[in-house]
Amino acid sequence: MSRFSPGLIIAGALLAGALSSLPAQRAAAQGKPDASAQASSMRINWEVKNRFRLFREERDFQLHTESLRGRSILASEDALEIQSDGRGWARNMVNRLCIDLQGHLADPCIRDTVKENYLTPIDHPVVVRLTGEVPVGATCAWSFDDGDGPQKSTFDCAEPVNLRVRYGRDTVAAVEVSSGSEPTQQVSTTIRVRDILIAGLGDSVASGEGNPDRAVALSDEGFCFRYYLGSATAQYYRPSRGGYKGGRACEAPDSLSNWQRYGALWFNAACHRSLYSYQTRAALALAVEYPHIAVTYLPLACTGATIADGLLGGQRARECPPGKSNTSCQSGINGQLVELRAAVTAAKRRQPDRNLDLVLLSIGANDVYFSGLVADVLVETTTERALFRRSGVVASVEDARSALARDLPQGFAKLREALRPLVGDLSHVIYTSYANPALAGGGAPCPGGRAGFDIHPSFNADPQRLAEVSAFVQNEFLPQLKGLALCQGGILCRDPRADGMTFVEAHQTAFNDHGFCARAESDPEFDRQCFSPKGQSFDPDVVSSASQPLLCGRGASEYRAYLPRARWIRDANDSYFAAMTYPQGLPASMQPSDIHDATWGVLSAVYGGAVHPSAEGHAAMADAVLPAEAYVLRLDAAEGDVQGEPLSPLSPARQ
Repeated sequence: MSRFSPGLIIAGALLAGALSSLPAQRAAAQGKPDASAQASSMRINWEVKNRFRLFREERDFQLHTESLRGRSILASEDALEIQSDGRGWARNMVNRLCIDLQGHLADPCIRDTVKENYLTPIDHPVVVRLTGEVPVGATCAWSFDDGDGPQKSTFDCAEPVNLRVRYGRDTVAAVEVSSGSEPTQQVSTTIRVRDILIAGLGDSVASGEGNPDRAVALSDEGFCFRYYLGSATAQYYRPSRGGYKGGRACEAPDSLSNWQRYGALWFNAACHRSLYSYQTRAALALAVEYPHIAVTYLPLACTGATIADGLLGGQRARECPPGKSNTSCQSGINGQLVELRAAVTAAKRRQPDRNLDLVLLSIGANDVYFSGLVADVLVETTTERALFRRSGVVASVEDARSALARDLPQGFAKLREALRPLVGDLSHVIYTSYANPALAGGGAPCPGGRAGFDIHPSFNADPQRLAEVSAFVQNEFLPQLKGLALCQGGILCRDPRADGMTFVEAHQTAFNDHGFCARAESDPEFDRQCFSPKGQSFDPDVVSSASQPLLCGRGASEYRAYLPRARWIRDANDSYFAAMTYPQGLPASMQPSDIHDATWGVLSAVYGGAVHPSAEGHAAMADAVLPAEAYVLRLDAAEGDVQGEPLSPLSPARQ
């Protein structure tokens, strides 16, 4: 049973109360209404404008407001993917955020032409409307009073009123409605905005890995990579980056900085943070769903993070910020809790009663060497397997099982102690579990093979190892994570009732039919024609593939990263075609010698998000998180149907 299911009971009670009042309302509506009845039919409705405060411009919030109307987050994502012709809705929004591409908060942030402090807003923009049976042509004399004296203005009642209300104060909104010889009616309500501070923490699944805000543009021509320890002729071609005019042949080296100018764009390259992340989508959907709140969202999750190196301590960057010419990222990234602690401290310095309301969290996969398990499944050729084992890239199920039993419980205990001073009640930490990425439906694992992984000649998903990893994830890893989050299943917590997090897993069943091997006739035409189910998508001839690497005869530029697909997990082909990442945060010993290096040939196929949820997968996860957010924050209990209460008609002497 979900821990947030009582929220549904609360919502049902509110709905029942609303429905029980309908007969009385209908009775009052019969016949010609008197002035009092007419006043009772009018209400003051208000909502916060552009209330997802990461967005600088109202138009970006409105796009999601319209798309989410009457839809789930997943259905909204599918609609936006089709609307953008698969190019993705975030490709332009990424440059219109209150966080820059280096991850720095804009202070102040100019939102819709107004300077606002991001972490500690002093006011919020709201729009106020008079609704109900408003007389045609009536005039509204508005008054808004937050304790410093009323602000008054008069408009046609059909016009909405835009104003900014003080944060932390009640603003009494009152309106006198005048219409011809009819008595003046008055309606009032209280406006109080609740600004919710949400932090997103965790690893690559939390950050949105696999889904760059602006996917890499692909060229129809080929780009050369070398094989490991091969001769001068041991090379192969895959699609190049669109716009790149440098050396594409292995014998024509070029600078990394020139190549990087044509890469994918993330709103934070060092951590591969994406607006498609389930955490961002869940925070955004919360703002859309509840018009009386504002959401201040602080995305801190970072791909590659573990509890020790990423949450509690620093870690290496995935890529250098755009425009840097250095070939490696010399400086690391601060621990996410270090950053969060600094942000909360700064906020409390300005507003002592400012609190962190909610933490969204996914962590643990890297702690049990999940990327090493993937490498063990995928890498087939002897040379690559030997090199990766020597460098510690490959991990076995036994390695993961040992870390799961020994290291992860200790890490969770330390994480709880670090989170408690920041969030107080640990039920306000919503831990969202992973989905098994390798299921083909009915609980069966994907069959393996090269399909979806022939982007690199050494890849071939071994069926036996794949089945072992899938079983480990399903039967050991996911149940252990649930016990760790909830202090159940033999997990020792200092105070089990106080230390339990809110746990979300409702999305896992849906993923059972959408693993990386899922295929459907409704998949994009390019995928069906060009990604071979036999793993024979690319021309092996080193001469002809230099100009046309795909055997289907179509250009790679036709690929669309953001179109609905049966698979909600990115395979290696998707990873290359969407992001083609050249990781710069590698240790010096693993830094490639040039852009055609064999190491980058392998890593460019997986470091952009292979075996990670697609935008659709993240949307499905966000659908599972949204009701948990609402319940933990008690939003359904707080939001009532009545937006404004009518007062008695004004006497003629006061008109």
